[in-house]
Amino acid sequence: MTTKINSVLKEVLEKVKPQEKELAVIRNLLEDFLKKFQKKIKDLKIDAEIFVGGSFAKNTMINKDKYDADIFVRFDKKYKNDGISNITLKILKSMKLKKILIICGSRNYFQIDISSCFFLEIIPVVKIKNPKKAENITDLSYLHVKYIGRKLKSKKILDEVRLAKAFCYSNNCYGAESYIKGFSGYGLELLVYHYGNFLKFIKAIVKVKTQIVIDIEKHFKNKQRVLMDLNSSKLTSPIILIDPTYKQRNALAGLSKETFKKFQKVCTEFIKNPNVKAFEIKKINLKKIKETARKKKNEFILIEASTNKQAGNIAGSKLLKFYKHLSQEIERFFKIKSDGFSYNKKKSARYFFVVKKKKEILFKGPSVKDWKNVKRFKKKHKNIFVKLGRVYSKEKINFKIQEFIKNWAKKNKKRVKEMGINELRIIGIN
Repeated sequence: MTTKINSVLKEVLEKVKPQEKELAVIRNLLEDFLKKFQKKIKDLKIDAEIFVGGSFAKNTMINKDKYDADIFVRFDKKYKNDGISNITLKILKSMKLKKILIICGSRNYFQIDISSCFFLEIIPVVKIKNPKKAENITDLSYLHVKYIGRKLKSKKILDEVRLAKAFCYSNNCYGAESYIKGFSGYGLELLVYHYGNFLKFIKAIVKVKTQIVIDIEKHFKNKQRVLMDLNSSKLTSPIILIDPTYKQRNALAGLSKETFKKFQKVCTEFIKNPNVKAFEIKKINLKKIKETARKKKNEFILIEASTNKQAGNIAGSKLLKFYKHLSQEIERFFKIKSDGFSYNKKKSARYFFVVKKKKEILFKGPSVKDWKNVKRFKKKHKNIFVKLGRVYSKEKINFKIQEFIKNWAKKNKKRVKEMGINELRIIGIN
């Protein structure tokens, strides 16, 4: 089995590793931008330096349709934390770029398209030596790049990181964004370094029952000290990975239990049946799902939700939260057989549901002594009965999922708007 796995991983690596020709083009584009950017910093007499971070700097990039690189602008600590974003924007505007996309957050950063296959993220940070002085998580990025650069030097270990990133990416477990809550790139680099290679990493992960603590640099005496010393908000993730550069930080604090369980499942499946397809992005076959639903006499519905919130983490989080809320509302009247969430990384997402309506639903009413509310309950419901001093109603479900969604959206128009959703459309049924 090990021989088969190694054969599969070798084949995968050839596919996920960027071609040298592509990297050469990107390097040239990046160098050209950096020269111009550095010149503007000097001309404007701004006390800042730049460094390249992310996968590009660490040499752990994987094959993508569109590559990206992180450029960090390290400002001297004399600049105010809340002002460095505005200064960065000033520098970029002086370069007369075609379009500068502002990404709002705890500290705004910027996105620039360099070509059809390459974009940059310009991130302002404060220059620090002591991680305790960090005012924003991005201030630690320089330390992260330096640490990974020291630890991940061999071609073999870098390739193992690429396999881990490609595997997570293809199974929608890659990214610390709120709508994914998965493994960050830095987190994966640390995990592969800790376990030695991709295969040892996933084999260790499938054995985790509830939670695991990893302290690469042995900042703490034992697991108990970690649990005692770290802030409780950093202890909720299935993997507590102590940041080697700052012991008070869990590098995988954003990893959710839901994403972790999904990751464990795909790891188990790959170990049992190693296949190149495990590294390929799974496309939802709605035609097949719809046909299966019809054969099993279930209902199928495809919905598109839109938001005015900023594309990316903010919009994705709003759309995912609404999807979960809508699922709960549907479950009151239908049994959800299967469902899915697909976010286009812009301002809309699609949800599909395959459901079977419940035969009847039980509505719980007020106490029989609360005669005013009993009267209201009787006006809304039929088939009233009393049990243990409380009124109830059993009613049959006589509507389809399409009708339910339309009526629910109309009735809850205000709530939908409050959740950041400006449009809800049914775009497919069976």
